[in-house]
Amino acid sequence: MKYAFIESDLVGEFPLPVICRVLRVTQAGYHAWLKRPASTMSVARDALAALIRRVFSAFKGKYGAPRIYRELCRQHGYVGSFERVRTLMQRLGLRAKAGRKYRVTTDSAHTLPVAPNLLEQDFTRTHASAPNQVWLSDITYLWTKEGWVFVACMLDLFTREIVGWAIDSHMRKSLVHDALKMAEFRNGFTRKAGVGGLIFHSDKGSQYAAHDTRNYLQQMGYRQSMSGKGNCYDNAPMESFWHSLKVEETHGRGFETWEEAKRCVFGYIEGFYNTTRMHSSINWQSPRAFRRAFEAQRLEAAIAASTACENITIFNREPSLPGEDMTESMSANQRNILRSMSAEMSATQAPRISL
Repeated sequence: MKYAFIESDLVGEFPLPVICRVLRVTQAGYHAWLKRPASTMSVARDALAALIRRVFSAFKGKYGAPRIYRELCRQHGYVGSFERVRTLMQRLGLRAKAGRKYRVTTDSAHTLPVAPNLLEQDFTRTHASAPNQVWLSDITYLWTKEGWVFVACMLDLFTREIVGWAIDSHMRKSLVHDALKMAEFRNGFTRKAGVGGLIFHSDKGSQYAAHDTRNYLQQMGYRQSMSGKGNCYDNAPMESFWHSLKVEETHGRGFETWEEAKRCVFGYIEGFYNTTRMHSSINWQSPRAFRRAFEAQRLEAAIAASTACENITIFNREPSLPGEDMTESMSANQRNILRSMSAEMSATQAPRISL
C-alpha cells in the first residue's frame, strides 16, 4: 500500500530518496514493486474504475452511486457490491451534481376559490394504482439573457412520467392549459369522453384557481385538489422533478435565448427523464419502461381471465346435436382462441427444413 501511495501521490512532487526515508521503505523495494505484474484484483479494480468513469460521463454527471450501480448491473453485467462502486467513485472524485435552493413562484395571494387537498401528502398506491388516476402540476422558471421563461408540467403520480408540459415567457393560466392539453392528447382524452374522475393536484396558484381553469376541469370530469398554502411537501413528487431538472440539466447553464431554454427542457424531459432516467420509486426503471411493463402485465392478466372464462363456457354448454357446427354457437373470442391454438399445433407439426 505504501508503494502504491508513493506512485500515485508523491513521485514527481518530492525526491524519491526523501520519500523512502520518511515512509521507512527502501528505494530498491519500491523499484522491485514497480516491476511486479499487476495482481488480478488490481486489474479488475482498474477495469471497473474505467467503466464507472465511462458510465458517469455518459450520463453527464447526473447519476450518483445508487444509479451508477444499477446501470452497471443491468447494462454491463456487474455482479459485485454497491459498496465497492460507492468506494471507487469516492476515490475517483465522482459525485453527482449538487442542487441549490430556488425561490417560490406560487401566486396564492388571491381571493379566488380553492379546492380541498384530496391527497394529504399520500403519494402511495392508495390514490394511484394505475396510470391516469392522479396528475400533479406546478410551474417553475428559468433565466435567459432574453428574460425569464416559465415551465408548467403535468406528472403522472403512478408512473412518474411527465405526460404534459409547456414553456413560455409568461406564467398566465394559458401556460397551464397548454400543458394540460398535451397531457390529454397523449392519453387520448376528449371533451366528449372526459377523464373519469382523474385527480388533478396543484398548488393554490392563481393559474389553477382561475374560473376558466376550474370550469374546464369540472367539465372534463377532473377532481381538483390543491396543496396547503406554502407547503411544498403537499406536492413533493412534483418538487422532486423540478429539483432533478435544475440540478441535472439547467443549473450552471447560461441560456442566451428563450429558444435555447426550450430545447434544453424538451431534451431533458423527452430525451432523458421519461425514457432513460431511473426512478427510485418505480423499481429503478424509467417512467416509460415502468408504464410499458405495467400495461403488458395488465394485458396478460386480461387475456388469462378471458381465456379462463371462455374455457368454462365451452365445457359447461350442452352437447351439440348431430350435424351441428359447434363453431356457429361460439363467441368470437372462443373462435379466435381455437384458431390460434390450431395455428400453433400446425406450426409444431410442420417438418423442419435444414438450410
